[in-house]
Amino acid sequence: MSEKKVRIGFVGVGGMGQCAHLKNYVTLPNCEVVALAEVREDLGRRVAAKYNVPRVYKDHAAMLANEKLDGLVASQPFTRHGTLVPELLKAGIPILTEKPLAGTIEMGQKILKALKKSGTWHMLGYHKRSDPATMYAKAEIDKLKASGELGKMKYVRILMPAGDWIASGFIDLLSGGEYVKDLTWDPPTQTMDKESYNQYISFVNYYIHQVNLMRHLLGESYKVTHADPSGVLLVGQGVSGVACTIEMSPYQTSVDWQESALVAFERGWIKIELPAPLASNRPGKVEIYKDPGAGVTPIRLIPQLPWIHAMRQQAMNFVAAIEGKIKPLCQAEEAMEDLKVARQYLKAWKGV
Repeated sequence: MSEKKVRIGFVGVGGMGQCAHLKNYVTLPNCEVVALAEVREDLGRRVAAKYNVPRVYKDHAAMLANEKLDGLVASQPFTRHGTLVPELLKAGIPILTEKPLAGTIEMGQKILKALKKSGTWHMLGYHKRSDPATMYAKAEIDKLKASGELGKMKYVRILMPAGDWIASGFIDLLSGGEYVKDLTWDPPTQTMDKESYNQYISFVNYYIHQVNLMRHLLGESYKVTHADPSGVLLVGQGVSGVACTIEMSPYQTSVDWQESALVAFERGWIKIELPAPLASNRPGKVEIYKDPGAGVTPIRLIPQLPWIHAMRQQAMNFVAAIEGKIKPLCQAEEAMEDLKVARQYLKAWKGV
């Protein structure tokens, strides 16, 4: 007995739209990509032909007017979200966009206001939450916090050096098409000068994944307590008092990606190693260390995870959320907190 497939429409099929999203959705058994909208018309037609998407539109308005969809995937620059997402929300169907929620707190608030009127939900593409390693580790962290087996959570550390995040993930990209001059972009914030705003956007662009992952692993909100003047270290504290740090490119790699997280308890820890964002068919790795003491032999566990990469699992999770089988992994309301943490960091780092 076959189930009804979830009907998805795409808004934008540029680099990330194709290689991080579309090629995953078109191969899900419970999903059907029925249409795409792309302002670069020639590119849109070529992408649709490659992935067997039946209908192509020049803009999202035409697609929404002519299609009955269950969800939208809109892979767009985040400095357009404040302009575009409220328009998409008028369709009243679930939306997935890339991280972060917006380029400014003001635009984030605009999206939340539109979301409240829409009667639907907005999932952010924080794909690290969908990596099988993160999903496994998060379940174990929650169990350990509930049981107290390893004592209290003491510390969370995330390391994200600069490296090869693409990992040949654009090898099958269809590029080209005319340059679009008349796209509408969100206005910059009025609370920062141009230099400070550019620094804020740079931090948000490169490290907002880690800002979000920190809250996910902590299982609670946190605030920034210190920013090293070098721009390498963010120090924070969870609402329960747990210390946390994000190390931002203390070194760099040329042909590797070495992102990791450590969640420490009083008598053990969980480590996560995450692959490059666009690496295919590679989950992260998890290692668990338990040292109960009192003469009990410490143990290390390394679970074997399925060969599913984070972007594909994210597509699976979005479709499952549309079906009502799970809750969206990170919704817009929570993602707003990431923009606030980023603002706290810039103030601690640069004093603005």
